[in-house]
Amino acid sequence: MADKKEAGILEESPEGKTTEYDGVVDDPGMDGLTLYEKKALLVNRELDSHGMGKYQWYIFFLCGMGYMIDLLYAQAFGLVEPALKQELGFSTSDSGNIFSSFNAGLCAGAFVWGVLVDIIGRQYAFNLTVLIASVFGLCLGAPSNYNSILVLTAFVGFGVGGNIPIDTTITLEFLPQNRRFLLALLSIFQPIGVVVASGIAYGFVPKFACGNGGLDADGEPLKACSQVDPGQPCCDKASNMGWRYLLFTLGAICLFVFFMRFVVFRFQESPKYLLYRGKDEKAVQVLHNIAKFNGRQSTVTMAVFAALTEEDSSVGSTETGKPILGAGSKQLKSSFGEKVKIELARYKLLFANPAIARLTILVWITYMFDYWGFSIAGSLLPQILLDKDRAIEVSTAETYRNYVIIYICGIPGVLLGALMYGVPMVGRQWGMVASSALMGVSLFLFSAINTEASNIGINIMEYFFQSMFNAILYGWTPEAYPAPIRGTACGVASFWGRLFSIVSPLIGAHLLASNTNGPLYLAGAGVFVCTICIILMPRRYMGAKSY
Repeated sequence: MADKKEAGILEESPEGKTTEYDGVVDDPGMDGLTLYEKKALLVNRELDSHGMGKYQWYIFFLCGMGYMIDLLYAQAFGLVEPALKQELGFSTSDSGNIFSSFNAGLCAGAFVWGVLVDIIGRQYAFNLTVLIASVFGLCLGAPSNYNSILVLTAFVGFGVGGNIPIDTTITLEFLPQNRRFLLALLSIFQPIGVVVASGIAYGFVPKFACGNGGLDADGEPLKACSQVDPGQPCCDKASNMGWRYLLFTLGAICLFVFFMRFVVFRFQESPKYLLYRGKDEKAVQVLHNIAKFNGRQSTVTMAVFAALTEEDSSVGSTETGKPILGAGSKQLKSSFGEKVKIELARYKLLFANPAIARLTILVWITYMFDYWGFSIAGSLLPQILLDKDRAIEVSTAETYRNYVIIYICGIPGVLLGALMYGVPMVGRQWGMVASSALMGVSLFLFSAINTEASNIGINIMEYFFQSMFNAILYGWTPEAYPAPIRGTACGVASFWGRLFSIVSPLIGAHLLASNTNGPLYLAGAGVFVCTICIILMPRRYMGAKSY
């Protein structure tokens, strides 16, 4: 206890009475707030007083690495699919299994980690997701069996799938309120991931492809060894190591990110998570640790939280004796049955009133069709671009170079999305409406043209607006929900999106087998559904105060 007083966590007057925050219970800014929201408001004020300190920048960049890994693999599977298909000999219609396997893992990961992050805490999920992705990612380049690759791909997806819902939740809960545009800016790491994957693929895949750039003496792609007679030239493992080198490198990148998160930087548990779990003392300690890391002094003490808890007549009163969310030690001492009721009440926050119920349903639909559209684009556009370029005699190496040019333009798209946060009369909602509509338009335009310049230009347009839309969407979603349900809300939304991601590449791959432009129409139509949903969303949740 003496140590805690020295640290400033507990403060008393010489008479043994609280001296700091005596008037906090009369703060007009707390009128109408629940007990948890009052405590969360004090956490917000403390973090606002820090500004963007050193701790906040560490969190921003390490969470950004999680975003990078998400698109690192999403892009990589599209880039290695032609080489995989050539070596293993599966059909074009079966190529969708790779993306669906990855998306099945992403789907499970988004749901499991999204729910777990609100139960076990942010700290464990922050590290475990990247560790799982790195372990299975390093193994992914080893097999020569199609089914083994599908299984490992699913496990990589399980680790990667939790990154976006977890990383946005963590970043929001440590940011000052006036720096929330950085949530959208997190998405800048996604096109960086795509560019990194494309750049590594450009260096490895064409150089270490089957035969002379993957073609036989007649200029036709070499077939898999299982599809030709013994002794005939074919595409074997030894001559097709490029895609393996790419996947080994990506696994090593994931391992480096885990090392940075777990060894170099010591992540503090989110104070808001600790508050709604009743661990007020630990929440105060975390705020003091962060302040010390930033070279500041924290002004928050246990005295104010105790005063708020005692002042709230609904908490552990003699009349009801029922602890509620954020009730501190009284919540910790509640019975098992009471804790179950608190948990169920927490999940009901997703549908607490008609407005938030409408918001939740529309968010789910938006994620479904956003993932529907960009999963088809991400998994099949590289193959479509490769097919179109071959038709106009553009080399494979030039096509991989074009991937880098196209995807680097996602970076200004993210920057524009973050800029929308501060534009009057536009903001989050209309920024998402405009970017989703233009993304859909670009997918339809791509189906109508086929020259090298136009292929690059329209793909740049598609990825620019895709990056802008997702930057705003991913950054805004955690803002719309309170911390007790934030991870679950983001995780379940991502789960619905990932679920549609499993189906869409399969349908797209079957369409691609008969019509090159079929997947483009399918993706574009899905994106326009997002546009309609964003228009219908309640405006009160766009940029509201975060608790």
